[in-house]
Amino acid sequence: CALDRSSLAMANTLAGNSPLAAAIEIGPFATAFTARNGAVRVALSGAARVADVAGSPLLMNETALIADGETLRLGAARSGVFSYLAIEGGIAGEAVFGSLSVNARADLGSPFPRPLQAGDVLDVETAQVTSHERALDTFDQPQSPIRVVMGPQDDEFGAACDVFLTSEWRISATSDRMGYRLEGPKVVHPGGHNIVSDGAVHGSIQVPGNGQPIVLMADHGTTGGYPKIATVISADLGRFAQMQSGAIV
Repeated sequence: CALDRSSLAMANTLAGNSPLAAAIEIGPFATAFTARNGAVRVALSGAARVADVAGSPLLMNETALIADGETLRLGAARSGVFSYLAIEGGIAGEAVFGSLSVNARADLGSPFPRPLQAGDVLDVETAQVTSHERALDTFDQPQSPIRVVMGPQDDEFGAACDVFLTSEWRISATSDRMGYRLEGPKVVHPGGHNIVSDGAVHGSIQVPGNGQPIVLMADHGTTGGYPKIATVISADLGRFAQMQSGAIV
């Protein structure tokens, strides 16, 4: 499951795919892809980065053709964390529970149940002949606070709810696709930090015994045993996912 579903949808829409079709989620580091056995049309959205095809710039949120034998080179993310590379016609694979999404911890996903490695080959469609490329008008992301819905266990925290809502939080360097850890003042549990495990969703904010909230992300477990003080709203979760380590929320 993509951490930034809006950027995934933008890239796929440009490429002529369904909005949530399988694409390549690219983290903050540089990488490269080479077209083999035919031309490939791609679109890149999400975190901005320098990109070029055979030395010609590839602009964000525009389609481009990679001719047979040419290489797309992507630099490190300049802003945000995750970019999404959609390929015209999508990526072939055998769906697992109806999805090609990768969860490496669970050894799930297709065509590879792990992050891509050098030498991996993806089965994609040859680009269609077209007279022009496509571009998408974009908008600046708001810099407003991340919005949450309180609960379902906010009644466990009493006055600590105000601490949670009014404090600044720093994204921890230990954050990953399972959860983004927030560093800041301690959120105290007057009733204790253990509960009977219950369901968790994308954006659930658990507070373990150390009082430092954890926002559950795409690879989170289906249940959790820490009280959940709030949930990040779906409209803000992609923007939150693009916040770099050390950023202030």
